[in-house]
Amino acid sequence: MEKRYRAKQASDSLLVGGLLSMSGGLQDAYTYHVRDQVFANAQTGNIVLLGQSIALGNWETAVRYLLPLLAFAAGVYAAEIIHSRFRTNGVALHWRHEVLLVEAALLFLVGWMPQSMNLVANILVSFVCAMQVEAFRELEGSTYATTMCIGNLRSAMENLYFWRKTGDDLRRHKASVYFLVILYFLIGAAIGGVLSPIWREMTILLCCPFLLLAFTLMLRIRNRRLRFLSLITGAVEDEAVVQEEAVSE
Repeated sequence: MEKRYRAKQASDSLLVGGLLSMSGGLQDAYTYHVRDQVFANAQTGNIVLLGQSIALGNWETAVRYLLPLLAFAAGVYAAEIIHSRFRTNGVALHWRHEVLLVEAALLFLVGWMPQSMNLVANILVSFVCAMQVEAFRELEGSTYATTMCIGNLRSAMENLYFWRKTGDDLRRHKASVYFLVILYFLIGAAIGGVLSPIWREMTILLCCPFLLLAFTLMLRIRNRRLRFLSLITGAVEDEAVVQEEAVSE
């Protein structure tokens, strides 16, 4: 029988996923309203606009959409570099913690960039988005995304259908989780849309508290789990870190 929850690591919690989704929604609203109407997260939109610009011979505009797209690809690659090279060294940190710190630092820089640096700002936000997409892909044992909604909406409706068909409460729970993640994204986008005309370039700084709070929550959850592992296995916590890494990746 499938378990109701299958949390492998600290990032696999609804609250962490909600915070990351709020940050993702805010990022998309920010780059659209403040940074030349570019979608930092929705790369499908950028590909459409890139193709349209090329077809019309608007090469300068095409570059404006191409570079964030390339930055997104580079962000995925960078996240995997962090993943492969990260070592705990006896500290109860996970490679995803490092990703969150990099994200917060880059978005903090973006918040201080003037309008003349919109292209650089969009490149950095797309890079951050890709790192987040690559690093955070599971929520309570199910695949999800924190920076876009189409996959979450599909999964929500699929689980809703099977719950109505079979009466399986697990399906109902999964559907509700996906709808909540979409709601968090919507809240983040709403915050970005309302504050962008007021705070302008600095609006993106609001993502930093979301990311740092997610970092703190993950650290607390992870520390509790490692203490529990050390108690039941008799290993010291440093050894428990290594053991958990082996089973959670």
